[in-house]
Parts: sequence; structure tokens; C-alpha cells
Amino acid sequence: MSVRGIRGATTARANEANEILSATTELMLTIVKENQLNPDDVCSIFLTVTPDLDAAFPAKAIRTIPGWELVPLLGSTEIAVPGGLPRCIRLLILVNTDLSAGEVNHVFLREAISLRPDLVRRHSPIDSESHVG
Repeated sequence: MSVRGIRGATTARANEANEILSATTELMLTIVKENQLNPDDVCSIFLTVTPDLDAAFPAKAIRTIPGWELVPLLGSTEIAVPGGLPRCIRLLILVNTDLSAGEVNHVFLREAISLRPDLVRRHSPIDSESHVG
């Protein structure tokens, strides 16, 4: 068993608490499903948001998912790079797993697909706005 990082990113439609929390929940549940994650195997989750998202802490969304209340969460603000993707929420989940690095499914939803097109498998859409890679 190794510690692996699972990346994920999405965008909120607006700087509103319900949008931030909904987008974070959707991203987290998709990552959990695609990687068959168990909270007991997760070491920690690091979350970032772009500076234009300050209406809610995205970690709050993960704490409300049953079974995930005790996983250590840490949030931060992304660097404000000119031309960067707006309203973006990113996750880095550190997990104990038997999966190889190549077997990990990184998840990019909504506008965040543009961040890592090399990791997006376009033949595996979750819905019309998201892809898993």
C-alpha cells in the first residue's frame, strides 16, 4: 500500500455559498465514486479556491458528507495568476491505496477540464459538463 495523491478541480457558477458548497460536494462525491474511496483510508484533503470565491469554505461541504467528518481538511487561497481560471475549487486527496499512480482517477469537472487536459479521459463523461481522468 502506498500514499497517493488524487487531484480534482471544478468551478462554481457564482461566488455564492450554495454554489461553492454544491460544486465541492459534486467534485468530492465524483472522486470518491471513481476511486472507490473509504474515509478511513484518506490521510488528509487539501482544498484551495481562487481569490474570487469567498462566500463559503469548501471544506464545509466535505464535513457534511456522512463518514467524512473526521478526515483532516485544510483550505487555502490559490495564487492570483493573471488569466487563471476563475471561480475554481481544487482538491488534493492523500490516500492510502493499492492503486498504482496510473490507476488513480483524477477528476476535473465543469470549466476545470481545461486545467489538466492530459489527465482527462474524454470517453468517460460523468455528465455533459464533466470528465474523469
